[in-house]
Amino acid sequence: MTKKAKPQSRATVDRIEDDVAVLVVDGQQVTRALSTLPSGVREGDVVDLETGTVDAEATESLRSDVRAARERAMRGKKPPAGDFDL
Repeated sequence: MTKKAKPQSRATVDRIEDDVAVLVVDGQQVTRALSTLPSGVREGDVVDLETGTVDAEATESLRSDVRAARERAMRGKKPPAGDFDL
């Protein structure tokens, strides 16, 4: 018997366009009505889709990773392997 992979329950807010949020879930872009997300959500936040809350720890970790990658790029060093979801 093969186990099915659990669907990703976290998404990163890529951008907000009027009343629609563009989210990145498992590397794919999906849209959701902004009204279905937590109040005050902003670009770059990591949202737990099961609880409907912003994961502050994951958001800060992601922002820290992005800052570090930008600093390395500014110094002319190669960024780490892998994809970054913003």
